[in-house]
Amino acid sequence: MSHHKPDPEKSVNLTIDGLPVTVSEGTSILEAARKAGVNIPTLCDHPGLGRRAVCRLCVVECDGGGKLKAACANNVWEGAKVVTGSARIMSVRKTILELLLANHPQDCLSCIRSKKCELQSLAATFGIRSLPFRREAPDLRPPETAAGTLVRDMAKCVKCGRCVEACQEGQTVRAINTSRRSVNFEISTPYEQALADGPCVYCGQCAAVCPVGAIYENDQTGEIRPLLGNSERHVVVQAAPPVGPALDDEIGLKRGTVTAGRMVGALKRLGFAKVFDSGFSADVTGMEEGHELLDRIKNGGRLPMITSCSPGWINFAETFYPDLSEHLSSCKSPQQMFGALVKTWYPRAAGIDPALITSVSIVPCIAKKFEARRPGMDSSGFRDVDIVLTTGELARMIKLSGVDFTGLPESPFDSFTGDSPGAGTGDGVMEAALRTAYEAFTGKILAAVDFKELRGSRGIKQAEIDLKGTKMKALAVNGLANARRIMDSIRSGECDAALVEIISCTGACAGRPCGSSETPLRRADSPDRTGQALPFRNPRENPGVKTLYGQFLGAPLGEKSRRLLHSR
Repeated sequence: MSHHKPDPEKSVNLTIDGLPVTVSEGTSILEAARKAGVNIPTLCDHPGLGRRAVCRLCVVECDGGGKLKAACANNVWEGAKVVTGSARIMSVRKTILELLLANHPQDCLSCIRSKKCELQSLAATFGIRSLPFRREAPDLRPPETAAGTLVRDMAKCVKCGRCVEACQEGQTVRAINTSRRSVNFEISTPYEQALADGPCVYCGQCAAVCPVGAIYENDQTGEIRPLLGNSERHVVVQAAPPVGPALDDEIGLKRGTVTAGRMVGALKRLGFAKVFDSGFSADVTGMEEGHELLDRIKNGGRLPMITSCSPGWINFAETFYPDLSEHLSSCKSPQQMFGALVKTWYPRAAGIDPALITSVSIVPCIAKKFEARRPGMDSSGFRDVDIVLTTGELARMIKLSGVDFTGLPESPFDSFTGDSPGAGTGDGVMEAALRTAYEAFTGKILAAVDFKELRGSRGIKQAEIDLKGTKMKALAVNGLANARRIMDSIRSGECDAALVEIISCTGACAGRPCGSSETPLRRADSPDRTGQALPFRNPRENPGVKTLYGQFLGAPLGEKSRRLLHSR
């Protein structure tokens, strides 16, 4: 057996369907074919996961040999002659698909992934209209809804193993695994327990990679529709910054079609009374976290302080690192802070009975559904956030309503405080917290306001700022496997950072609907939500934030903000 390590600097020349191709050594046949513009179908392959060679749809012929090779699992070699579309290969692929379909429910019309299902698309590509094989008895287990967040319908599972790898390798949670062998092989949970009874942290990465409708978000659109038509309810919504670009992908529009203004217009047409930018509450969170960090530095508090805006990460920390809970910021997430303010400050400013308000959040993150249900998220006397919709759920509502984005005029976000812009700085909570802490500590404006080294999709990023001669390190971490590395270093006393931001998604906040194979959107690449450079870069300069603290909250970390905006 060869143990040759591929040299990425070395080039390999081969032909694929007669086309000459040059790629780096170590490139898979599948990747080389894509570079040559040759499409090889696959069901188990995913750009964010490793090689599995489970579905075998990507088989190819090499150098005229009789044995077919899986293109995803075999690297290229010098002089290889690869054939991807012979009659034999096409027949094998079609048979594989027919076998999969023989053991798959035929309820495409009612499936949540209809027209977005990879199996459905492949069946259409191969022209499969009838099955030569006997239909297997359907899996009679009803779909399982875990904590009102994730739904698992294992009758639709195609056993590709994507969710297992995402959970075990990408997130190191291991709430999903495989069991049994041969025809009894299946995707399962440890001891076949309910997902809610295991270590699942509801990060949603399993749903993000599932090619069919076997794992998806708990759809709450049926709960919100009657409320939007109820004149006795005042339904307001907060929308997260990545929602607009993600809607382009979900609805099938050209990137950039769903601008922030058109998204606001669409939400108003759906019946929402007010549409707020959750970037505003991100600034409020940055204020609170910045002052909490400063308080810990000055008074010998537990460092590093770890941000608490990603609910999947918080679930992970509570499950695997309960001994490090004092490192977690006490601040609620922007979603929950906004919800608390919607039930307190907003009704006071607008003259509305808070009991009549339904607070809705639209986010790309499935775990936010779980967060809204957590104990303690009702410090105002009302539930902070009543309903959480993912980008996919919003897209389905928009499609059903018949809204045409190309004809929608631009509409501004509503003003939360009534006398100021409704937007935030748009740079994220961690950057806002760093600017706030620096300026509160030094009394000076931070010269370099951008923390570009903390942006992007790399797993662990680092930046430093100088607090009057003391270097303060900050880390931004994406993905729970990387989070585990950082938490282990904190536990061992090796981590010298003062502030750590952890996001459970593996490519920064994904922004993409569940089931999308799109590369995660990076915060640094997200388009500006207003189309104009905002006049303020520090949360303290935000006129709405000034009004909020001046007329209602008082000081950051004050009695009222502690009660409403913090979890402990």
